Amino acid sequence: MTEQPATELADRALERLRSLQPRPGAAFSSDLSVSEMVLVDEAGFDPLGLVAGSCVFHVGYYQWPMAGDSLELWGLSRAMSAARTLAMQRMEHEAQQLGAAGVVGVRIEIDFEHWGEGLAEFVALGTAVRPRTGAARGRPFTSDLSGQDFYVLLQAGYHPLGLVMGVCVWHVPRQSLGRWLTGQGQNYELGNFTESFYRARELAMARMQEEAEQLGAEGIVGVRIQEASHAWGSHTIEFLALGTAIRSVSGSPSAPELVLPLDDAPS
Repeated sequence: MTEQPATELADRALERLRSLQPRPGAAFSSDLSVSEMVLVDEAGFDPLGLVAGSCVFHVGYYQWPMAGDSLELWGLSRAMSAARTLAMQRMEHEAQQLGAAGVVGVRIEIDFEHWGEGLAEFVALGTAVRPRTGAARGRPFTSDLSGQDFYVLLQAGYHPLGLVMGVCVWHVPRQSLGRWLTGQGQNYELGNFTESFYRARELAMARMQEEAEQLGAEGIVGVRIQEASHAWGSHTIEFLALGTAIRSVSGSPSAPELVLPLDDAPS
């Protein structure tokens, strides 16, 4: 069996997407809450269906740091970023098959499998939407904003460009036994830990910023920074910066490409 390219969908996925094509009696699927769906509808968008992208990735170390090393494990950083990107691309392709203008309420989940060392499944999920007026053109936008925030964003004259992220996996140095024994019962800053966390977090945020600038964004909203050790142990930590890149409709000549129905949204 040959490996499936990022732009190709499984037969089962294509069958499900064909069943979601608008037709009399067809039912859409969505992971939006009732309140979110109502506000997306009031913003002038129809939900088309739940879209997903999956990628099972082997995440290796590529570097074997010493206990006292404070450094980025660039192999892990690249692997975690590449796997998420593949899952996102496949989700976007499903949205394109439905003729969607974008995907809202996106979430990315990771599950490290027990049946293989270093194996993890990355899944991107969201609800594909299409404006009731106009037509979707080009690459669908992606956003992890809630339905409520999506509605407010459009009302304010902005539109989402894409979900942007920055990843940095860092090896946090271990404290020496002597230092640990000396520090028992004392209150003091662990300077090496502070520096490691600070540098890793800054790298993740800088990479997220670069992705947003490549999209021509004016800003990033809904930013959150997540930290997780996954299956690597407590001294290897992934810092993930994630947010939705946005641009004002009036501030860019390419904004009409999304054909967002701002004029039809209720005031």
